[in-house]
Amino acid sequence: MILDRFRLDDHVAVVTGAGRGLGAAIAVAFAEAGADVVIAARSEFDLEQVAGQIADAGRRAHIVPVDLSNTDAAAALAQTAVDEFDRLDVVVNNVGGAVPRPLFDTAPKHMVDAFAFNVANAHALIVAGAKQMLATTGGGSVINVTSAVGRLPGRAYAAYGTAKAALAHYTRIAAMDLNPKIRVNGIAPGAIHTSALEIVADNDEMRSAVEKATPIHRLGEPEDIAAAAVYLASPAGAYVTGKILEVDGGIIAPNLDLPIPDL
Repeated sequence: MILDRFRLDDHVAVVTGAGRGLGAAIAVAFAEAGADVVIAARSEFDLEQVAGQIADAGRRAHIVPVDLSNTDAAAALAQTAVDEFDRLDVVVNNVGGAVPRPLFDTAPKHMVDAFAFNVANAHALIVAGAKQMLATTGGGSVINVTSAVGRLPGRAYAAYGTAKAALAHYTRIAAMDLNPKIRVNGIAPGAIHTSALEIVADNDEMRSAVEKATPIHRLGEPEDIAAAAVYLASPAGAYVTGKILEVDGGIIAPNLDLPIPDL
């Protein structure tokens, strides 16, 4: 049965930024597909809620309240997965971000911090995770969550967009280094209805403008990204590596204009 290829029965995954939004949706989807999940984020309360949903799906969760701006903390999640569940099959690097700023207000430190948070931390967990995958299961899958603004130029995204573009290309490079045993892919979300986009979702005028600029004419839902993650993590995606899956409603230009005036 083709649907059996989307199963993750008895697999173990690490998902960062899993307290809410995309990370939470991915972690719960993995559990529904049969996996146990190590979930990491800053808020223990948020993680407990997600762990409850994983338990409701009949799987186990191990929560790690941690500041993932620290590369050592990110790397340690791979060992945690093996300590708790005796194996590691999937790593999802979902943590990331940077505050939008006009170009003249973007200091070199903002660029450095964005790269560290979005790329260096992912690299730390991938290296540690790949070693554990090879030692415990002989292979696995890595998924990096990038962004549509990593390929589409938009004002105020010098730090964030550049870092996400770097993560996308890192994904392609890491896939070459880890072939053929570990697949490395990315998901580039567009405008997804999470807490980060509430200011848009709750404003009828702004939401209408974003939806009108999106070919599919709606905001994305976290489950749209979670479904893509299940595909890439599971045997269904076994012939896919080094690719960025664009889950963005079909946009070919930014669909959210920030109020940055012309020079």
